[in-house]
Amino acid sequence: MAFVTGTLLIDAPASALNNMGSIPGEREDNTVGVKQIRTKEGIYPYVSAQAFRYWLRTTLEDRNDDWKPSPIHRAEKIAFTDANPLDFWDDDLFGYMRAPSKKEARAKAQAGDVVDTETLATVTRLSPLRVSTLVSITPFPQLTSDFGTMSRHEGNPVPHEHQFYRTALKGLFSLDLHACGTFSYADRTGFRHLDEVRRQKAEAAGLEHLVEEKSYRLPFEQRQARVQALFEGLAQLEGGAKQTLHYTDVAPALIVMAVTRGGNHMFGHTLGASRNGLPECKLDSLREALTVFRDDLLSPVYVGWVRGYLDDERAKFEAFANEYNADTPYPISISHPRTALLTLAQEFAKNPGWLD
Repeated sequence: MAFVTGTLLIDAPASALNNMGSIPGEREDNTVGVKQIRTKEGIYPYVSAQAFRYWLRTTLEDRNDDWKPSPIHRAEKIAFTDANPLDFWDDDLFGYMRAPSKKEARAKAQAGDVVDTETLATVTRLSPLRVSTLVSITPFPQLTSDFGTMSRHEGNPVPHEHQFYRTALKGLFSLDLHACGTFSYADRTGFRHLDEVRRQKAEAAGLEHLVEEKSYRLPFEQRQARVQALFEGLAQLEGGAKQTLHYTDVAPALIVMAVTRGGNHMFGHTLGASRNGLPECKLDSLREALTVFRDDLLSPVYVGWVRGYLDDERAKFEAFANEYNADTPYPISISHPRTALLTLAQEFAKNPGWLD
C-alpha cells in the first residue's frame, strides 16, 4: 500500500493561531492565552491537529467547487456528520463515528432535520488523512503579551491583553492512499465504515466489491478526484485565530513530501531548529532517510520552498539535491510549495497504482 508522507513548516512571524481562552489569575480578566506545551526547556506554542484539520476542511469547502462536504447534524449534546463516504468527500478522507440513537431520531424529527442516510448500526471510519500537532521548533522562556484598550466610547477605557509568538510551526501529515475511496463493512470496532443501509447504497451504485477485504471501492476517477482536491486545498490553506491583528499566512512556507510504500514517516526529523533557534533542513537526517527508505520511494521527493524564506538554507539544500539527483531514479524536485502540491496532485492521474 502507498502513502503520501510529508512534513511542513508554517512561518509565524507574529502570530496567535490557536488560543486556549482566558488565562486565570492574570492582571486582566480578559487576557487570552495561546495553546502551549510547558517543558523543562521552556514553552512551545502549538496549533492543535483539530484546528489544522478545520482549516483544511473549510479551505476545501470555500475554494473547491467540486468538494462535497457532509452535512452536520446536532442532537442534544453531540454533533455528527452524515457518515456517508459514498457521497461526501470529507466523510471519506477525514473519517467519522456515528451510532444510532432513538433520542437522536426524535430530536431530528422535532427539529425538522432530515439526515440523508439513516444509521442502523454504529459506523466508524479512521481518517485516511493523519496530521500531527503543529509545534514550535524552539521553546520560549515566556511568551509575548500585547496590551491594548477599547476606548471608542465615553468613560474609562476597557483593557485587554493577549499572548502571541514568533516562530516556525512544524507538522507531519500522512495520507493512506489505499483507504481513500475504499470502505469496509467488516464487523470490527473501528473497521465498520458501512452499515447495511450504506452497503445497499454501494451495491446499488455498482461499486467494485473487494470480497476478501469485505470492502467496496469507488471507481478510480472518483478516488483520484478526491485525493487531488485534498492536495489542492493544502496548497491554498487558509485559517487561524487573530488574523485581524496578526495576519499570518498559514500556507506552508516549506514542505517535503513523497509517495512511499508503508506509513513509516521518513521525513519526521528532516526539519528542525539550528543552534541559534532558526529553522533549518537537517541534511544529514535527510540523507540517512533517503538511504534507509530508498526501496520504499515510489515518487520523486517533492520539496516546496518559498524564495525569500531561509534563502541561505535553501542554497545549501539545492547543492545537496544536485549531488543526490546524480544517482537516483526518484530525484528531489524543488519548487514553490503551491507548485509542489499541485504537481503531486496531478501525478495521481499518471500513477493509478498508487491508489491500489
